[in-house]
Amino acid sequence: MNVKKRVNDFIDAALTQANVTRTNHIMWTMGDDFQYQYAESWFKQMDKLIHHVNRDGRVNDYTPLRLYTPMQNFLQMCLGRSKLMTISHALCACVCRYADGEDAYWTGYFTSRPALKGYIRSLSGYYMAARQLEYLAGRQTGGPNTYSLGDALGIAQHHDAVTGTAKQHTTNDYEKRLAIGASKAEAVVNSALWCLTSSNSSKTNCTIPESTFSQYIPLEVVWRVRLSLTQYKLLPTNREHSFGKSLVVVAYNPLGWNRTDIVKIPVEDANLVVQDDKGNTVEAQFIEFDNITSNLRSFYTEAYLGISPTEVPKYWLLFQASVPPLGWNTYFITKTSGKGGYISMVDTPQNDTIEIGPGNLKMSFSLQSGQLKRITNSRTGIDLPVQQSYLWYRSGAYNQPSGAYIFHPDGSSPVIVSRSVPIKVVRGPLVDEVHQQFSPWIYQVTRVYKDKEHAEFEFIIGPIPTDDGDGKEVITRITADMATNKVFYTDSNGRDFLKRVRDYREDWPLEVTQPIAGNYYPLNLGMFTTDNKTELSVLVDRATGGASINDGQMEIMFHRRMLNDDGRGVGEALDETVCAKTTCQGLAVRGTYYMSADHVGSGSRWRRTTGQEIYSPLLLAFTHEKQDDWKASHSTRSTTMDPNYTLPPNVALITLQELEGGSVLLRLAHLYEAGEDIDFSTLVKVELKKMFAAKTIKTITETSLSANQDKSAIKRMPWKVEGGSATETTPIRGGPVDPSALVVELGPMEIRTFILQI
Repeated sequence: MNVKKRVNDFIDAALTQANVTRTNHIMWTMGDDFQYQYAESWFKQMDKLIHHVNRDGRVNDYTPLRLYTPMQNFLQMCLGRSKLMTISHALCACVCRYADGEDAYWTGYFTSRPALKGYIRSLSGYYMAARQLEYLAGRQTGGPNTYSLGDALGIAQHHDAVTGTAKQHTTNDYEKRLAIGASKAEAVVNSALWCLTSSNSSKTNCTIPESTFSQYIPLEVVWRVRLSLTQYKLLPTNREHSFGKSLVVVAYNPLGWNRTDIVKIPVEDANLVVQDDKGNTVEAQFIEFDNITSNLRSFYTEAYLGISPTEVPKYWLLFQASVPPLGWNTYFITKTSGKGGYISMVDTPQNDTIEIGPGNLKMSFSLQSGQLKRITNSRTGIDLPVQQSYLWYRSGAYNQPSGAYIFHPDGSSPVIVSRSVPIKVVRGPLVDEVHQQFSPWIYQVTRVYKDKEHAEFEFIIGPIPTDDGDGKEVITRITADMATNKVFYTDSNGRDFLKRVRDYREDWPLEVTQPIAGNYYPLNLGMFTTDNKTELSVLVDRATGGASINDGQMEIMFHRRMLNDDGRGVGEALDETVCAKTTCQGLAVRGTYYMSADHVGSGSRWRRTTGQEIYSPLLLAFTHEKQDDWKASHSTRSTTMDPNYTLPPNVALITLQELEGGSVLLRLAHLYEAGEDIDFSTLVKVELKKMFAAKTIKTITETSLSANQDKSAIKRMPWKVEGGSATETTPIRGGPVDPSALVVELGPMEIRTFILQI
């Protein structure tokens, strides 16, 4: 009965839209969140609409109306009319500070559910290493594989998963899938490492014993997920000790560079000695387990496993491990009747200023306030006054509350958690630590390592109290003596660093209604700020949100707990809790961030290299065996590359994966932007023959990034940015790969994907 009216309404709307488009082809979108819930009836109505509009003939003079056409067809039609696609410069701008109201900036989800975000990030790096090992050892037919973890991580990239904007029971399901996938991938890693290290096994037909390796999963990964806490006993039992067995530690390096890093293991005894594969004693340091970690471990074990730990570690054992690229090294930890490594003692400060750092980097703290005062580097000459503190924003509760999506502080300045913080200093040959309890629910350990020129900050935040009726959004604020002129830089998907200007939009004159939330940006790798002398950089271990609200300041949000829903579809407050028996409390989150101060133009090397090390830590596997027996039957140190070759420092190995049929998927990425570094923002070469030293590459085919299309078949549409230069600068790109030389070239920020037949 209403066909004519509906057709007329449709045509009027189409003509109105056509008046503001560049061609007479328009994209007609239908649908919205929470709409079209009865799909069959909706599609029947749309089919009728298509039919009757086509019969009318007023808006389809060239082709019939198509509501179900792919985007590719629409673009080809537009291109066919104009020969050159022109887009507005405004479409190139960043839209990550989206708001659907003057007090409703969608910048809260950058941080929402930080434990889930950390779990996904940790398992993403683990998945990358597991796929490498699965290929290097040869995928076992019918055995465990990495597919389940890959599927779970793929599902977790849903726009309401890693964002932290799903309901709690849905989030629980994401976590369960990840845990199941991780368990299966762990079996792959254990068997692959056994086959790779075993001297007596054929790599094509490796016999795997029932008991191979166990892996240590850090407690911060376990907290908040349905994943069994590792009950692996790291020290030899009395029976094992009587047979002279050692704890065998195999460290695998998933990066394409030589690497030296600190290994950190919880142990029950300090009478231990660490030896390398040559039998040399390795310098070790023991640090007492802190009560905060022990108590949380006990509570979360009770909450998720229903058991109380009977054995609690007494120390962290630290030693330095050197591992070749795409290779492994072995270390042996053995009980000794005498003194083991250095047991760190609590230092009693004698001066008003406390300085820590066993190497070039030094950090100074005020004894009176406990606050960080200064960071210096004797090698580079950096001397920067800097302060770090914790604060929290009171969540807006009326009109537009903060929630899983929305960050809406109540308008007042953030609350400083503590102006005076007790300080405990622990020193040693490998690392100095400052332990600080900022409040009953915020604990931080600041570390400066001997051979690293950055500071590490490990925090535990939670349970966030809400008994005062207020939601809280917790940040750390870093304040430096720097004139930054409203400018700071944040990463885009861990790749480019984009310039940000506070209270500014390059597309339109901004009316500032939310000076805090409207200036938050998503961080995946980190952020930095600079003046005419210094770059101050911060890297994060998971996706989160950050801003520079005042010159010389950077702030990063680490945790959120609210009592109200923000009205964007979740339908429940972002109030994560954990229960053990009858005791329930808010979620505690453990995480780490890293800070470096460098001269202007020098910080990118630290950001790029350390960013890769954060994402891909050394993978540790453990077993018990007599040291001589292990050396006689296993390769203790090796690389799967040419022993005299490493990837260039500006190239990262993104993917090394065995596909169905035995082919290999390889992705290589240039880490630097054009003009970012005088030496490393250049064309670089990777020698595949040396990278695959033990293999013979029969054929190599370059593909699209997603590896579903040969690159030779890709035909890009020509685009022109309105107002752009007629002669745009052509980016540096690598040339074709000679199948005999097998050398891959990469230009700045270029990622190249190949399928190899080996």
